[in-house]
Amino acid sequence: MMSGSPSVDALLDKMGQELSALISQRKIDDPLMIGIHTGGVWLAERLHKQLGLESPMGVLDISFYRDDFTKMGLNPKVKPSQLPTATEGRHILLVDDVIMSGRTIRAAMNELFDYGRPASITLITLLDLQRRELPIQADVVGGTLTLGDNQLIKLTGPDPLTLEIRERP
Repeated sequence: MMSGSPSVDALLDKMGQELSALISQRKIDDPLMIGIHTGGVWLAERLHKQLGLESPMGVLDISFYRDDFTKMGLNPKVKPSQLPTATEGRHILLVDDVIMSGRTIRAAMNELFDYGRPASITLITLLDLQRRELPIQADVVGGTLTLGDNQLIKLTGPDPLTLEIRERP
């Protein structure tokens, strides 16, 4: 956990309340929650349970959709995405741990559209690092954080979920 900041559990409670209100306000019936591998999946599991959603949860591994795939190569931990149902016409709740540049979310949306055209995508993230390279904005955010150029943040888990600020290698 970061010193001087709320716990992941406190942020998730806040996010769950905001997300519940947003679902109600938008009159979304039976949304499909999808977590982005790995940290987004951990958060999505907790939010899915907190909200009592009926549809099973999905998992996206966006490794092949990243725009830096040719530079970074294949991640040895790549796993197939698992979507329990078609995305066509569904309201998607897309969960990631951190949004920074927006590139991970762009990759996730590209993959989702390969499965079908969703009715809507609501983006949920634990932390916003506010360093956008693409015009992508989360709908529900646990909190914001400013890191130094030589720092990165890591969500560890799944039980317990904690945030750690680390120095870049």
